[in-house]
Amino acid sequence: MRRSFSEALAHAPLLLEPTPPSARASAHRAAEHLEQVAALVRRLPRIDLIDVPELVDENHEGRPYYRSGDPRSFAQRLGAATDCPVAVNKVVAHLDSAPAVEAWARETVGLGLRQAILVGGSSRYIPYPGPPVVEANRVARPVFAAAGGGIGNIAIPQRTGEAHRLLAKTRAGATFFTTQILFDSRAALEMIEEYDALCRTEGIAPAAVILSFAPIIDEGDVEFIRWLGAEIAEEAEREILGGGEGDASPQRSVRHSLKIWEEVHRGIVSRKLAVPVGVNVEEIMPRHFGAAAALAEAFSENLRA
Repeated sequence: MRRSFSEALAHAPLLLEPTPPSARASAHRAAEHLEQVAALVRRLPRIDLIDVPELVDENHEGRPYYRSGDPRSFAQRLGAATDCPVAVNKVVAHLDSAPAVEAWARETVGLGLRQAILVGGSSRYIPYPGPPVVEANRVARPVFAAAGGGIGNIAIPQRTGEAHRLLAKTRAGATFFTTQILFDSRAALEMIEEYDALCRTEGIAPAAVILSFAPIIDEGDVEFIRWLGAEIAEEAEREILGGGEGDASPQRSVRHSLKIWEEVHRGIVSRKLAVPVGVNVEEIMPRHFGAAAALAEAFSENLRA
């Protein structure tokens, strides 16, 4: 019997974040990709949650353009095809108000989706119509909790003061955080250690921090990762893309991701931190599906061991 996601959070959960089909994709291509993802989930020893992102761009005024359409349809179909818990991401900054967030949450639960990851806007300089994430958490949490689910948020380890943001979002109802894609362990471990200390001081249980990894194949991927706001040092770039003959970049990317995970995990154990941690494997674009599948398989074996 599959354990619930809330149970999995305490035991190194493994998440898969597939790319939803483009709003312009044909019905055939969308169905083909859905079956690819579903087959992978069914094949792996375990996936604790499928995390479906909302692909959205903003203009200079912060107005959204949804490249994936509404990801809830893809999430619904994946859940039905795999019997796996599914979460859907939502940029709450683009909604009109806090009541609009609650209405979205009720509609989402009505679609059978019991987990959501609430995300803020991409720029702190834009006056978005929607509420801050902390306020959105307070509004949405009771709706998802009443359905037996919960909410998560995003963590950006390199951002100054991030541990304090995690604490505020935890108090507002977040039970887990997925990080920005990681290529280094230092910032993530420092954030987790500070968050652990804050939670101990405040006497509250920390939410789980799910470390995100994604395979990169070429220099174009590195540029895209940096455009997304993630940090990748030149040393890590060389380690993944350099390599020796016959050693493909996806294989080196898998090894690098496992190394970062082990460094963070060892640091948490050695420092006796109470923050639960897990792994989120991202498919940053459709052409990476094979590499993302290999990364998910590697982490599935690693976490099981």
